Amino acid sequence: MPRTARDVVFVDGVRTPFGKAGPKGLYAETRADDMVVRAIRELLRRNPSLPPERVDEVAIAATTQTGDQGLTIGRSAAVLAGLPKTVPGYAIDRMCAGAMTAVTTSGAGISFGSYDVAIAGGVEHMGRHPMGEGVDPNPRFLADRLVDPSALVMGSTAENLHDRFPEITRERADAYALRSQQKVAAAYAAGKIQPDLVPTAVRSAEKGWGLATEDEPPRPGTTMDDLARLRTPFRPHGRVTPGNAAGLNDGATACLLAAEDVAAELGLTARMRLVDFSFAGVEPEVMGVGPVPATERLLARNSLTMDDVGLIEINEAFAVQVLAFLAHFKIADDDARVNPWGGAIAVGHPLASSGVRLMNQLARQFEERRDVRYGLTTMCVGMGMGGTVLWENVNWEGTK
Repeated sequence: MPRTARDVVFVDGVRTPFGKAGPKGLYAETRADDMVVRAIRELLRRNPSLPPERVDEVAIAATTQTGDQGLTIGRSAAVLAGLPKTVPGYAIDRMCAGAMTAVTTSGAGISFGSYDVAIAGGVEHMGRHPMGEGVDPNPRFLADRLVDPSALVMGSTAENLHDRFPEITRERADAYALRSQQKVAAAYAAGKIQPDLVPTAVRSAEKGWGLATEDEPPRPGTTMDDLARLRTPFRPHGRVTPGNAAGLNDGATACLLAAEDVAAELGLTARMRLVDFSFAGVEPEVMGVGPVPATERLLARNSLTMDDVGLIEINEAFAVQVLAFLAHFKIADDDARVNPWGGAIAVGHPLASSGVRLMNQLARQFEERRDVRYGLTTMCVGMGMGGTVLWENVNWEGTK
């Protein structure tokens, strides 16, 4: 019997504060799966009208699926979080777009009618599991000249993108990075970011037990002079620096999705509606341009233009990647629609978890901006891809 697609809504989203990767970072002695468990438990605590047995799936992404990020982490985290053992789960990997893909895959299942409620998210403990750990790239990638060697180093792909767009200078990238730091500082001062953060227990050999309550990576006192003095690790006299790129970070995210009618039945508050999504491939050597074709395809399929989009949450893997996207769509570098509360250059980018961070912030901005109907969450993806999700504000004043 043919099924009618159902509307899918984003109910709630949370994340741990993001930490700096490494032996001195917030989560140096914290397990990756415990971070996910903390996020899932918080979702359930914040939504007490949801019976745990009504969760139909738990999809958790990790780029490096080994150690405490392995063991089918969606299922293992569900069990550890105390969900009924009847609730299944699985792991997913689309590198930086892991959590984004967990959401779109789960959302598609809800729309089709296979699920009513799902939890989706991601985790990356880059301190324990550096990007590429244990990876064995097939030698044919290089032997058969399928990709340039630089395609396997994300920072080098960002330098390649600077080559392709010479008008995006290092100074312009630094200026964008500085604005990201400033916007995050302003958002923290205004209490915009804190509601999504789950206080998370941490432990270190030096300090013992503690509690992580805010992001560790932001550098609010950054200046253009500070950024100009940084070295370019991926190319001599290059343009990509630790200041205009996201750092190496640890953190986890999780969100609650449901069919719109089921959310109403269970007394869950819908915050935004999933309209459509698109993933696209590009040359791996310039993976940062991936959001462009993904967004173009998505807008065309929905008969929209960028003028119809009132908010854009784009992951800041590298400043040049964001600037290339903005240039393509003729959007100013400082357009108020773009990352109003700053982005990954300041707060961090724990790879597979970041997609849900973008969604969390968009959902909260929708609550404040009832004049905005559509918003995008978009990001580039390693090995030459991009992903974009189109969301509709359920509180859009045009529906009144």
